[in-house]
Amino acid sequence: MFRKILVANRGEIACRVFQTARRMGISTVAVYSDADRDALHVEMADEAVYIGPAPSAQSYLVIDNLLQACRDTGAQAVHPGYGFLSENRSFAETLAAAGIAFIGPGVRAIEAMGDKITSKKIAEDAGVNTIPGYTSVIEDAEQAVQISADIGYPVMLKASAGGGGKGMRVARNDDECRDGFERATNEARSSFGDERIFVEKFIEQPRHIEIQIIADSHGNVIHLGERECSLQRRHQKVIEEAPSPFLDEQTRREMGQQAVTLARAVDYRSAGTVEFIVDAERHFFFLEMNTRLQVEHPVTEMVTGLDLVELMIRVAAGQRLPLTQEDVHLKGWAVESRVYAEDPFRNFMPSIGRLVRYLPPPASDNVRVDTGVFEGGEVSMYYDPMIAKLITYGASRDQAIMHMRSALDQYFIRGVSHNISFLAALMAHPRFVEGRLSTNMIAEEYPDGFHASDVPHEDPARFITIAASINRRYRERAAKISGQMPGHERKVRNDWVVLLNGEQHPVQVYSVDGGHDIEFNQELFAVRSDWQFGQALFQGTFNGTEIWVQVERRNQAYRLFHGGSEVEVTVVTPRVAELHLHMPVKEPPDTSRYLLSPMPGLLVSISVEVGQEVKTGEEIAVIEAMKMENTLRAERDAKVIALHAKTGDAVAVDQPIVEFE
Repeated sequence: MFRKILVANRGEIACRVFQTARRMGISTVAVYSDADRDALHVEMADEAVYIGPAPSAQSYLVIDNLLQACRDTGAQAVHPGYGFLSENRSFAETLAAAGIAFIGPGVRAIEAMGDKITSKKIAEDAGVNTIPGYTSVIEDAEQAVQISADIGYPVMLKASAGGGGKGMRVARNDDECRDGFERATNEARSSFGDERIFVEKFIEQPRHIEIQIIADSHGNVIHLGERECSLQRRHQKVIEEAPSPFLDEQTRREMGQQAVTLARAVDYRSAGTVEFIVDAERHFFFLEMNTRLQVEHPVTEMVTGLDLVELMIRVAAGQRLPLTQEDVHLKGWAVESRVYAEDPFRNFMPSIGRLVRYLPPPASDNVRVDTGVFEGGEVSMYYDPMIAKLITYGASRDQAIMHMRSALDQYFIRGVSHNISFLAALMAHPRFVEGRLSTNMIAEEYPDGFHASDVPHEDPARFITIAASINRRYRERAAKISGQMPGHERKVRNDWVVLLNGEQHPVQVYSVDGGHDIEFNQELFAVRSDWQFGQALFQGTFNGTEIWVQVERRNQAYRLFHGGSEVEVTVVTPRVAELHLHMPVKEPPDTSRYLLSPMPGLLVSISVEVGQEVKTGEEIAVIEAMKMENTLRAERDAKVIALHAKTGDAVAVDQPIVEFE
């Protein structure tokens, strides 16, 4: 077994590998860039080596620097994590030449499965179901139209070297095919330096279901069941679960057998994932193979009881798999939500900055948090915006979902925007609860983006009564410390008015053992909790049902978060409520003359100059954040009268960039 392992990655996945290595008694080495000097993965490792500036192209993607780090520390093996160099043939070859083990598959498998055209041909030759299509390189748009017509619309135009949704276009007729071919080619060229495009039949209402495999160097290959990864936004996975609510036992067995067959065809070893598209009739077709550990591997670990990272390490050390296919049993259900630093109410714009408060839900048999951040740390503009993976487990799917909803309510993040409201909305969506999923679900249910009105709103009585209970605690404390003389104590009144969403709600609050009874709207609500002043989470019961509500006090107001909904509530006396009706409303400033930065990031370019006339939809500027370029366009015809930033500037949210007449 290895004595020391270097993890050629950062963040959550580096921390994840370190946990297993430590349990196995293996020393660990972290690598870090300028942006990650104080990162959690650096603190967790036994040793840490600096490898370059913040941009990944100058640090985490520099093979020579990683190799030198191995030599300097005596690391015998490298775990690549996912992303970065995890599926890079040259990296694996370089390590092998230096006598350092690569904790992943062999070069042949990486190379064969890394090219979508080659991998599909190998799959066809191995007898694996493949989507009807044309896998040779297409020369031009007219050839693409001819091929697409022969296959039958709709079709999917895909970059051979693609990934992450780039270089992909759906075409339903000849015109869309011509346009899609040009756009997919341009994206493929700029993203991967490889403009090859191929065509496949587009599967309507598809599900994305993948099979986890593990293989050793002694000819043993098994599968560990499937993961349902259909909930995606712009081809990026959002929520995953294991097993799939759609598969029957026969389909599961057939998909697993084909995944194993493909792995054998390329002499696979280590952990890998074979991804399939599944139609409404449970016909499944090979999509691609990921020759690395997947982001969503924890759901498989939860339902199998296996540690995939440990198996990868043991296989890389030459050991045999400690189990056979007959030993694999799926027990219970697991769901994973990807918690990102992004604002779902602003078209999922990435958010960067310091985590002023960070309190993940406590770990338990039913809740697991895989993260690479900590309170006080920073979410950088240079890397993926993932904060954590939140995984919950239950004996049934309903239980796993219930635990996820509770865990999301308890996940307290301040300082950066996050997508917990979006995740909570998906957890409560009828289509998700019923398991009626497809890769199109999010686009179909939120065609105009995600808005505050899309968050499931429960009975406002929860917010109103809990705010009243919290307010009563503050008022009672104030009465006790006001320095009153005996016999002249100030009494706390029972009648209050809760201001919520511009409406006034009279309540009566009565102190009882363990909490309060609140009379509201001619009903009596029991709120019980041992909540203490300043605690971020109000944990207790609401009419006997367990509840978690995030609490922030802002002067006289309380900001509450529960079930994905965030509200601001003020509790006042009836007289103040009466006067509140006469308070003027402050109008927001007019910003229509400015192009404001929708996110923090780097201003890559400005395409206009002072005095220039611009048309609606014309490119104005490009901002780079979280490894993505975002184009800002004119919302109306206008004339540029001033530039308030220049190329190369770091811009903040809502910072003016261009001023129009």
